[in-house]
Amino acid sequence: MPEEPYARTTLYRMGLGWLFGRRLMLVNHVGRVTGKRRQVVLEVIAHDANDGSYVVASGWGPDAAWYRNVLHTPDVTIQVGRRTIPVTGVPLPTDEGAEIFARYASRHRTAAKQLLPRLMGFAIDGSEADFRAVGQHIPFVRFVPRT
Repeated sequence: MPEEPYARTTLYRMGLGWLFGRRLMLVNHVGRVTGKRRQVVLEVIAHDANDGSYVVASGWGPDAAWYRNVLHTPDVTIQVGRRTIPVTGVPLPTDEGAEIFARYASRHRTAAKQLLPRLMGFAIDGSEADFRAVGQHIPFVRFVPRT
C-alpha cells in the first residue's frame, strides 16, 4: 500500500488530477526544515462553494509532515481537478473540526467509521456523538483562497 499515495501524486503530475474530481486534492507545500517543494494528495473532507475553501484532515495526527509544513508556511497552492488555487492553510478549532467530521461521517460512513479512526487508534460505535468525539482529536486545516 505505500505505493498508492505516490501513484496519486504521479497522476496529478501527469495532468490527470481531474480523475479524482473534488474528492482528492494535491497540496503543494514547502518543507519546514529543508525549504524544498513538497506534495501530498489528501482527501477533501468538506468544500464550501460560497467562499471556495476546502477542508482536509490530518489522518496521521499533528505530527504528519505535510500538516507541520502547512502550519509553518501556510501560503500554499492546491490542485483540485484541473484547477490550481493559491490558498492559505488555517488550522481549525477542535469544535469546528469535530462538527465537520460528524457531517463527513454522515456522507461517508465506511471511511469515517473504519479508516481515519483506525489510523489514529480510536474505536467508533457509529453514533454522531462518537464521530464528534473522535473529530476533537483529528487536526483539520481549511484552505482559504487568496486573492
